[in-house]
Amino acid sequence: MGTKGVAKGGTPNWEVEMAKTKNSYQCEHCGALLGKWAGQCPECREWNCIVETRQETLPGKRFSGYSGQLANDIQDLATVDHSEVSRMSTGVGELDRVLGGGVVPGSVILLGGDPGIGKSTLLLQLVAALASRYSSLYITGEESLEQLGMRGQRLDLSLANIRCLTETSVEQIIGHASKEKPRLMIVDSIQTVYSEALASAPGSVAQIRETAASLVRWAKQNRCCVILVGHVTKEGALAGPRVLEHMVDTVLYFESDDGSRYRVIRAIKNRFGAVNELGMFAMTGKGLREVKNPSAIFLSGHSDPVAGSVITVVREGTRPILLEVQALVDQSHLNNPRRVALGLDYNRLAMMLAVLHRQGGVALADYDVFINVVGGMKISETGADLPMLLALFSSFRDRPMQQKMICFGEVGLSGEIRPVHDGEQRLREAASHGFNHALVPAANLPRKPIKGLSITPVRSISEALSHAAD
Repeated sequence: MGTKGVAKGGTPNWEVEMAKTKNSYQCEHCGALLGKWAGQCPECREWNCIVETRQETLPGKRFSGYSGQLANDIQDLATVDHSEVSRMSTGVGELDRVLGGGVVPGSVILLGGDPGIGKSTLLLQLVAALASRYSSLYITGEESLEQLGMRGQRLDLSLANIRCLTETSVEQIIGHASKEKPRLMIVDSIQTVYSEALASAPGSVAQIRETAASLVRWAKQNRCCVILVGHVTKEGALAGPRVLEHMVDTVLYFESDDGSRYRVIRAIKNRFGAVNELGMFAMTGKGLREVKNPSAIFLSGHSDPVAGSVITVVREGTRPILLEVQALVDQSHLNNPRRVALGLDYNRLAMMLAVLHRQGGVALADYDVFINVVGGMKISETGADLPMLLALFSSFRDRPMQQKMICFGEVGLSGEIRPVHDGEQRLREAASHGFNHALVPAANLPRKPIKGLSITPVRSISEALSHAAD
């Protein structure tokens, strides 16, 4: 039984309870608590994610009222100081772009990616670049300091002023950080950190939630930017409870195509910048190097026109990027012809095939259809509809598109070509790379001509196919 305290002299009323320990079942995906095991989580509907965990309630107090003076006052938002918080530039241009101009003091950043993709390499380079300007602390729970030093030497980094620590206890980490007072702290990785207040193993849902919450509180109180490294599951999502992504200010994903030396950092969540912003890096023997002009690496540069190849301009965050969409349409010998989409949405491909048949009079029901985005990039915006459709038509007719031509636009089910956002900026990016012709929605026609670029506006599928057949 608990004992009830009575408020005296403006102090809170509390009920003190005994500690309890019990076994429960928790979803590894969303962190939902269940009374018994189940094959599917009733909250997030994921399968085979329920694990048994030891749920502990520490001796504590239950709040039953407050009669004292409040610590903070309610304010009118107009009276709050709106001066912009100064950012710390990382010295890595592509990383600054993804973060929105640099790291914000007191912010917490979660960086996720596949094993071996280069997360630790990038962060060690970041600490080395900032060591001369800001006090930094690199905490590793996966490597020894000797291994960290060997990596720094291999990358030819200056190891002076790089403060580092091997520790996995969150209480010890916060104790050292409070004494060191860094402006930037890196924890590699959050799955290896544990709290001494919980008996569950490191990496469990309870440990990740508790340790991340402790680090977030400390970062806000001390105005220190904390970067947490996170592992990903085989499905590509960040391991641990989904609440981990809600606690932090920024979520970055490190992506790479199999066998490619190029790495992409994508901002999935950012309270201080644009979402879906993109940063490009190339993995070399000396670590990760910035790619200043990503459009150049995604264009194959055919010397002669090739059937089924169309160049488009997509928008990634605040940056327009030129990409090549390739299609291959071949006679099928199967009862169910194959439909393969790499880098593009499979459902958009199915829709384009239906529109091409109904509105363009081109039936591909008996053909295998393969479509790919060169370089391993993934396009999620609807501006790739028109390039996808024209690439299919070009491959089917075995007629190359006009050389040095780009196109973009959304295609509706009734065959209309709809505009996309930032059309003029996309056209200027294409002109800067030497393209001299563009096939775009009529609503995206710029008010003023763009030097060196001939623009053909189209309003329907029939217009676009007639220009492609010329």
